[in-house]
Amino acid sequence: MAMLETRVDGLALDVTTNSPVVILSPLKLDKVLPIWIGHSEAWAIAMELSAIPPKRPMTHDLIRMIITALSAEVERVEITALREQTFYARVLLKTDGTSLSIDSRPSDSIALALKAKAPIFVEESLFHLGEGLLEMPDSKENQRPPFSNNPESLKDRLKRINPEDFGKYSL
Repeated sequence: MAMLETRVDGLALDVTTNSPVVILSPLKLDKVLPIWIGHSEAWAIAMELSAIPPKRPMTHDLIRMIITALSAEVERVEITALREQTFYARVLLKTDGTSLSIDSRPSDSIALALKAKAPIFVEESLFHLGEGLLEMPDSKENQRPPFSNNPESLKDRLKRINPEDFGKYSL
């Protein structure tokens, strides 16, 4: 299992599903990994990417403060697998010389990593799924079209997004 360090390349809105998408990109590979996330998590990620401090602590701020109060630190987060159209992740904590692995949703782990200034790693095979296509679930709530993880294909898709659709999610 090879883990690649990534960066958050940004957020987009999938207008076909009205769902936010976080875009991860490995530091040394010309691929992207789109992960559909919830609106609250997108808001937390967007605020951190924009360096806008919340007026009151949000959930991910609270988690980071609890970790710090317990004399622990977020060592890194890892997006580890895709099973049945669901991504899996874990938060790796270090406390008193002990490492802990905590199961997490990718969106929560990414938001926490940004808050804690911790690196984000992704299992390399996730960047090569189905020759660049991620097949998404058919349920109405999670209905998502096939999505190429090729950067050019992503750019083309994002170009088709109507700028007014971002207005209702402004910070």
